[in-house]
Formats: sequence, C-alpha cells, structure tokens
Amino acid sequence: MATGYSAQRTSRRPSSRLRTAIGLGALAEVVVYVLVASWIGVGLTVLATLATSALGWVLLARQGTKALGELRQRAEEHRAPGRALGDAGLIALGGLLMVLPGFIGDLLGLLCLLPFTRALPRALFARALANRLPDAMRGPVRVRSVRTETVSGPQEPFRAGPATRVIEGEVAP
Repeated sequence: MATGYSAQRTSRRPSSRLRTAIGLGALAEVVVYVLVASWIGVGLTVLATLATSALGWVLLARQGTKALGELRQRAEEHRAPGRALGDAGLIALGGLLMVLPGFIGDLLGLLCLLPFTRALPRALFARALANRLPDAMRGPVRVRSVRTETVSGPQEPFRAGPATRVIEGEVAP
C-alpha cells in the first residue's frame, strides 16, 4: 500500500530530543532512587525524599518572594527586569525540581535556588541561548587588531565623502 507521504527525516526535531532527555533523566532518577534505597533502606529514603521536598517548598517561598519583590521594584522604577527576571525563572525551575521526588533533581534544584550557586545555571542557560541565536542578534563583537606595521592615513581624516580608512583585524570569540 503506497501513500503520498514519503518525507524522510535526517535530523531529529528539538521536541524529540527534549522527550529523550526527559526520559533519560527520569530513568537516572529511578536508578539513583533504587541505589539510595538499597543503601540506607526504603523508610529512610522516603523520609529523605519528603525532607528534600519540604526544603524545596521553604526555599521556593523565601527565594521566590525575594525575586518577585525585585521584579516589582524594577517595574515601579521603570527599569528593565534584566537578571531579576532570569533569577525568577531559575527559582521557579529550582523549586519544581526540589518538589518533585528524586535526588538528582534535588541537587539541580538547589543549584537554581541558592543565590550563591545560581550563577552556574544562569551561565549555562545563557550560553545555550546564545548558541541558538542568529549571529545578528548575539552580543557585542570584540575586534583585536593584527596590524604589524604603521599606515599613513589621509591628510584630512575626517573630511566628508567616502570612507578612506581601513581597519584591519580579526573577530575574537
């Protein structure tokens, strides 16, 4: 039986990669949970899970209130949200990871929730986002000069007309 649809995929869609990553993460959580349960016992593992979930709620409430206060203050002062908006997102993600059962998620959630460790996930997300942006939307371009000899310019460097100066260099990453 032939159909009119015969498109072949050569690359995986981002949604299938995300589903694969979530599935592998859930599998890793189950493996770690079973290993911890076999090491310290099922009862203590359940208690540890409940304790980390309660800690997640407390940290989410405390850090979330601070982040929302910062966002509210920036809005009242008509300033751009900047880093405060990113911190609020990381706090929400960290709280979700802490509340869900699992020890790997708890560690990742703590990285997002604690103010002194939040710089690491912020940098990772910023790098991932910057790699997905087109070149025209990326940050400032840094140029390093590679000229080794002097160049004499025109006698009137700022006269009107077409540009007469050439600056040699290379774009540094």
